[in-house]
Amino acid sequence: MSSVGVFGGTFDPVHVGHLAIANAALDELGLARVYFVPARRSPLKQDGPIAGPEDRLAMLTAATAGEPRFRVSGIELHRKGPSFTVDTLEALRGEGELFLILGSDAYADFERWREPARIRTLATIVLAARPGAPNAPSGVRMLDSPLMDISSRELRARTARGRSLRYLVPEEVLRYIEEHGLYR
Repeated sequence: MSSVGVFGGTFDPVHVGHLAIANAALDELGLARVYFVPARRSPLKQDGPIAGPEDRLAMLTAATAGEPRFRVSGIELHRKGPSFTVDTLEALRGEGELFLILGSDAYADFERWREPARIRTLATIVLAARPGAPNAPSGVRMLDSPLMDISSRELRARTARGRSLRYLVPEEVLRYIEEHGLYR
């Protein structure tokens, strides 16, 4: 049975930090593939994503095209209402042994997620360090991924101020953002 990473988020926009984390998971965990799963709407965030589902899916597809072990899944975008990780893991459990890839900042709210105990039975949780976020508690594995202080929120704000995202997002994503006038 193969091992599969599941990396969720709004990816609004996807950036080089996301790709570096997924790549570290591929290498370190020996994964057959990593699914990037953009959320329709996070139940723990007041505001929804800025870019629409089609734009976020297109940016992820462009960003991951160069790595055959990266896959993009629209499973949460096709569901109505908020996106719950437990539902996604249930749907993907036939894919192989699941590894849920999270930033250590996201893990800080993990106990507020829907059915955290069930999530732990469906997937092994692996964390990527995030600047300013606490390290993993005992029993949770940390990825040896680069520590990059990049956030999608910061990138949206840079774009709104007329600043370039070059070298912060993949070139194909930069082109997409510019061609579609996103985040202005």
